[in-house]
Amino acid sequence: MQKIIYDDNVLDYLDSLVDILLDKEYFSFYESSEKYVDGILDYLEKNIFTKSKKVAPKYFNRFGKKLYYIFYKPNNRTTWFIFFQIKNDRYLIKYITNNHVSGAQIRALKGI
Repeated sequence: MQKIIYDDNVLDYLDSLVDILLDKEYFSFYESSEKYVDGILDYLEKNIFTKSKKVAPKYFNRFGKKLYYIFYKPNNRTTWFIFFQIKNDRYLIKYITNNHVSGAQIRALKGI
């Protein structure tokens, strides 16, 4: 049975992302920011096993060896990149970033 496991750093980041989005005024209400982050997780959980995955560039090896990634584009301005390892039937989510945070490294990715 396939299973998704989140690295503790990823869980910490997602928890703080709700507040970051509020502080930077991307959202005015906590519930809206929380819903946005939940959307990332929902997408990941519905698509990680079936969506075509790509091999992550070497730059991202700092988050783990033999990484793959999928991406999620919730709007025209932002694309989220979810990096993970596959061990047996376990998908270990190692890092999540977007084009605003990791723009230079993300531009090196092909097929997005």
